[in-house]
Amino acid sequence: MSNQNIANVSFNYGDHQVTVATGKIARQATAAVTVKMGGTEVLVTVVVAKQSDPLKDFLPLTVQFQDRAYAHGKIPGGYFRREGRPTERETLISRLIDRPLRPLFAKGFTNEIQLIITLISNDSEISPEIPALIGASAAISMAGLPFNGPIGIAKVGFVDGKSVLLYNDADSEKSQLDLVVSGTAAAVLMVESEARELNEEQMLSAVFFGHEAMQETIAALKSFAEANTRANFELKNTSSLSDDLVKEASAFLEPGVADAYATTDKTARVEKLATIRADLLEKFLEDKENNLLKKDLCSLMSSLEKKLVRGSILSGNSRIDGRDLVSVRNIDVDVSYLDRAHGSAVFTRGETQALVVTTLGSGRDAQEIELEGNVVKDNFMLHYNFPPYSVGEVGFIGSPKRREIGHGRLAKRAIAPVLPSQEEFPYVLRVVSEITESNGSSSMASVCGASLSLMDAGVPLKAPVAGIAMGLIKEGEDYAVLTDILGDEDHLGDMDFKVAGTADGITALQMDIKIEGINKEIMTKALSQAKDGRLHILSCMNKELSTARTEVSSYAPRFLTFNISNNKIRDVIGRGGATIKEITEKFGVVIDINDDGLIKISATDSESANKAKTYIEGITAEVEVGSIYTGKILKIMDFGAFVSLIPGKDGFLHISQIMNERVYNIHDVLKEGETVKVKVVEIDRQGRIRVSKKELSEESN
Repeated sequence: MSNQNIANVSFNYGDHQVTVATGKIARQATAAVTVKMGGTEVLVTVVVAKQSDPLKDFLPLTVQFQDRAYAHGKIPGGYFRREGRPTERETLISRLIDRPLRPLFAKGFTNEIQLIITLISNDSEISPEIPALIGASAAISMAGLPFNGPIGIAKVGFVDGKSVLLYNDADSEKSQLDLVVSGTAAAVLMVESEARELNEEQMLSAVFFGHEAMQETIAALKSFAEANTRANFELKNTSSLSDDLVKEASAFLEPGVADAYATTDKTARVEKLATIRADLLEKFLEDKENNLLKKDLCSLMSSLEKKLVRGSILSGNSRIDGRDLVSVRNIDVDVSYLDRAHGSAVFTRGETQALVVTTLGSGRDAQEIELEGNVVKDNFMLHYNFPPYSVGEVGFIGSPKRREIGHGRLAKRAIAPVLPSQEEFPYVLRVVSEITESNGSSSMASVCGASLSLMDAGVPLKAPVAGIAMGLIKEGEDYAVLTDILGDEDHLGDMDFKVAGTADGITALQMDIKIEGINKEIMTKALSQAKDGRLHILSCMNKELSTARTEVSSYAPRFLTFNISNNKIRDVIGRGGATIKEITEKFGVVIDINDDGLIKISATDSESANKAKTYIEGITAEVEVGSIYTGKILKIMDFGAFVSLIPGKDGFLHISQIMNERVYNIHDVLKEGETVKVKVVEIDRQGRIRVSKKELSEESN
């Protein structure tokens, strides 16, 4: 295609057409595109700072996905009636876009980049993350940045034994797999998935099915970028280190760094490296105010650390902590750790530890989530906390950061496929993972701890779940796949590949690549090693707890679940909620009723729940002619008495129906509050009920 400017490009994504356009909206941004797929449309803008920041040693890229209520034809709730802080879904989509883009930027590019993706029109048939990542790839590619793209995306399912393209969340619910994969024309960069115990071969097949499906997208975006590139940002070498200084500093560093990485204990190793860094700056940084030289010296040390560790592993030497490539660190499991929690577990793997706690709640504890303009309820929450003390640091504690939200969602994806249905176990579940120590793959420790904690709480999981993180060291054609990576191996390596599942199959897979993609051979080897590691961890977990407790904790709420007729719901609720309020206060219970007439009663003890159920059954019961009831006399009049038959239903006992003999004064034979047995003899058209005590006497004779 020629380099003549074009306004848009169209191509197919499965059964849908995608249109990418530029030049009409947000023209002052460095690059801006709109992407339309079905009725879903996003606006993507990129703004790049004109100057680089030589003091930064990282890529200053921020990615923000924004959902707008107007895209769904809604007005936001709340007092201000406008969008507030980013939702968890917005954060997760932002991460999904950021992760495959970041490794493709040239090392050393430090111009600040802001990428904003705004959902401006939503079609429930098309998930917004698909056009959002396509738009991000198109905008970044046409911005003239040192970026080795474009990239594509595919949302893949597994239906009837084969991989298929998915388009929305409804499709995902019908599939055994919900997988998002992105990559370049040559290789896979990122995978995020939830699966219902698929095997390694099926998962691998789905990943590369998705990679093949995105090729048309990548080709179209490449042509689009070539025709619409408007700027050219050059990569500048800003290093302040001379060749002689590099040689001298490297010679000074190498013995100490090698010794530090021969130290297996993390705390001791960190202290040694901190001392070496301080000595480096003391020796070579004559001007303490020269921040550029300070940054470059620290970068030189980081590069040397990476070179030494990676070279040692590829040469066949032991890893940092003395293990070989496939060994898993020592595992320790402790369940029922907390006395009052409904379920708890401490899972320790090497120097990574998670305290995971399960709380059982009632229906009203479910989380309300605004999803594509509609509010839905989530009965399973998994929250991940990463306090600074877990890595021996002092830090700020505030609201969850993107990493914590992402790790929590990954652990939730791993556990969700093995949870019982609400009919089988009618509790709302909240799991909290407190990372109390961290040195590699705390998210997978959270998966293991969550599985144990849930079973300790009596949640009947279909099978225990374990997770493991794999790493990669790759130089040219040489590579090594590492089982159960340390924090340093994650930082210095090329891949973070997390796999969780049961003994029968995979339930979640997440992969992030720091190099320009990996091939099928490496992924196959990583999945094989991950399976061996997962089965080993499961065996350690099963020694402590292999199935769910047969009963929930004595401190957990008790549930009774039963159904009533739809037309009786209003009788249980009462006018203005008066009846249900009376029941909850009288018996000390929590009652949830859905539109289908399903009632869940939650109480601290079984007796209270049973009493409330009996009371509700009385309210919803139908009085029948010929039936016999034992009821309390509510009110006496000169010509008869009102008798309570069932809650909310009273019958009238006429003075002539009390006994065979004539009654001259009703107060001589009946008293208010007295219990009598009566028979229903008539229900008239107005629903008035007549009862008789006399007929029972005649029948007994």
